[in-house]
Amino acid sequence: MNTPPRVLVVDDTPANVKLLEGILTFKGFEVVTAASGPEGLKKLAESPPDIVLLDIMMPGMSGYDVCKAIRSEPGTALLPVVLVTSLDPQGERIKGIEAGADDFLTKPINQPELLARVRSLLRIKELTDKSEALAQELAQLNASLEARVAEQMEQLERLGRLKSFFSANVAEGILAAGGAKLLETHRRMITVVFLDLRGFTAFTDTNEPEEVMEVLSEYHRVAGAAVTRWGGTVERFAGDGIMIFFNDPIPMDDPTGHALAMALEIQRDFAPHAAAWAKRGIELGLGIGVAEGYATLGAIGFEGRWDYAAIGSVTNLAARLCGEAAAGQIVTERRAMARAEARFEFTPAEDLQLKGITRPVAAFLLIGPKA
Repeated sequence: MNTPPRVLVVDDTPANVKLLEGILTFKGFEVVTAASGPEGLKKLAESPPDIVLLDIMMPGMSGYDVCKAIRSEPGTALLPVVLVTSLDPQGERIKGIEAGADDFLTKPINQPELLARVRSLLRIKELTDKSEALAQELAQLNASLEARVAEQMEQLERLGRLKSFFSANVAEGILAAGGAKLLETHRRMITVVFLDLRGFTAFTDTNEPEEVMEVLSEYHRVAGAAVTRWGGTVERFAGDGIMIFFNDPIPMDDPTGHALAMALEIQRDFAPHAAAWAKRGIELGLGIGVAEGYATLGAIGFEGRWDYAAIGSVTNLAARLCGEAAAGQIVTERRAMARAEARFEFTPAEDLQLKGITRPVAAFLLIGPKA
């Protein structure tokens, strides 16, 4: 809707045009005039009006033809059109309705009737414009909503895939910090933790698979809760063996401190379960190894089945230290001990000659956090 409302007057008689223009301009309307049907359609395209006052009897292109042309265009299909005639009102109305006219005026023009009909149709035009604007806004909102829903569904799908081998907070951090790019192959200093049950082989040899699965489920719940709390990344489960690393794919402050705190928490929470199993004749203990060093990390696998892996000597070192740990012990090496000795207490153990490592390794037992 224009401000002030714009009226297009199309009439080939100058006196009629002048009369209508004078009345409407005096009442605050903007008036655009045309002396023929083709000129009227041209003016309509150049300066879109809010209503058209259209003389029927014009040479060449009649008012009926102009009205039909207006109705044939989607942009003006609902534009109010008033036909002005001095002929038989009844006959002209039928033809006008068939052409798509909204209302009729007879000559000579009655000023109050003219203004009443124009204002009435403009109110309808205003409501129509508002409805169209609301419909367009709703369509835009729907399109935007569909795009957001699609984006969120895609993000949830990616998050679901990431959660298959990351804790929820790490998976969400990956998406927030760059998504799949963080999973590309790279090298980084990490702290690796290996968990392994003492006595598990003998247990599986003498018990039913259902009982073995029950014990593993309890053990995994204990480990999983601590991994999630301390922000570790589980690389793999191998029966009773679990490998966890810290500082990747999301870097963190003090990864070794997180790894040692997690190891202490797992040993603490594992103890009541081990005591309950012992009453049933199941003798299981937990050994843990912790090592710090550089590794190459990234997603490995094939389409439909991906894992996130750390490859390097540090993973082998942590696994060997875990193998040397007795039930209830947490064994670490010199680099991790030096990194964390301000916060944790250690006691030296004998140097270890580990399989696959040529030199003896200085080993330390983690006692607990310092007071």
